[in-house]
Amino acid sequence: MSDRDYYDLLGVDRGADAKALKSAFRKAAMKYHPDQNPDDPDAEARFKEINEAYSILSDPEKRAAYDRYGKAAFEQGGPGGGNPFGAGGVDPSDMFGDIFSEFFGGGRRQRQRGPARGQDLRYDLEISLEEAYRGTETDINLPRADTCGKCTGTGAEPGSTPETCPTCGGAGRVRAQQGFFTMERTCARCGGRGQIITDPCRKCNGAGVVREDRALSVKIPAGIEAGQRIRLAGEGEVGPQGGPRGDLYIFVDIRAHDIFERDGQHLYCRAPVPMTTAALGGEIELPTIEGGRARVTIPEGAQTGRNMRLRGKGMPALRTGQRGDLYIEVFVETPQKLSARQKELLQEFCAESADDCNPDSTSFLGKVRRFWDDLTDSEA
Repeated sequence: MSDRDYYDLLGVDRGADAKALKSAFRKAAMKYHPDQNPDDPDAEARFKEINEAYSILSDPEKRAAYDRYGKAAFEQGGPGGGNPFGAGGVDPSDMFGDIFSEFFGGGRRQRQRGPARGQDLRYDLEISLEEAYRGTETDINLPRADTCGKCTGTGAEPGSTPETCPTCGGAGRVRAQQGFFTMERTCARCGGRGQIITDPCRKCNGAGVVREDRALSVKIPAGIEAGQRIRLAGEGEVGPQGGPRGDLYIFVDIRAHDIFERDGQHLYCRAPVPMTTAALGGEIELPTIEGGRARVTIPEGAQTGRNMRLRGKGMPALRTGQRGDLYIEVFVETPQKLSARQKELLQEFCAESADDCNPDSTSFLGKVRRFWDDLTDSEA
């Protein structure tokens, strides 16, 4: 029996009603249950104290005895001596089952019977940016577990039938009493199936399922992005003992494109522009993601890094179809492998150029000269 005050253990005052006691017990039991605290060696002892406290305080007669005599009322020979979980008491394992059936849909009273659901599957699918733009339909080959056609999922050779497990009586789970608690575990003999197969199927070796390839046609919606997934309900693994199938999740990845980079609905293109076109102005022709062509005007004196936008030439948004934009970044290309005459012409151009032809260079050189002058003055 715990040495601590029962009211303190539950965190309630001595005038708390039955509803407040039950609420406090549920919170404390959830907090300190050993399964919720696998790394806390003191959790089990604290949980037992909480159950002990509630078993006394939830019973009006035992609570009255405790309020008058304290824990001496339940010691051997006291007014309430004997087992505190005796007639009319509360079995902590029963209360614990109630709590977890409410909070988690579990507990032994709510345990689901029958075949379990099969596992979900994942399939990684890579598509092109063009396919993501317009949407596509593609075929995949999926290896998965299917119901054995020979034994129809029973695991037993045709002509024989599985036998009820004598250990668990077909329940698939067994109980063991440990002190105050009733622990329930999967039956080790039948593995939770509730049945023993004495003559296993020759095709599936008693598993009831076989691994086979399945061809599926998958529709990819226009505008899908890398990392998004498509769920195909009921296309996963078949459950044991003929249980319902899990789902198939297709994770989409998009291959890198030679021309475009994607950011959400927008596309980006880095376009090289000849030096002469950048200096004099002109037009360049670029492709669009749908396969068309767009003529882009390069303004006179365009510099590397200048951005231009083509509205509505990006990717469609998933579901709405609203298109993003195409952003073009100018990259001025310096001529290479010049002939002697070309070099001569460029030298003549430089000789004829004034400072205002290259304003950024002129400004930068001015800053450099001032920097050097300041260094010279400080050393003087």
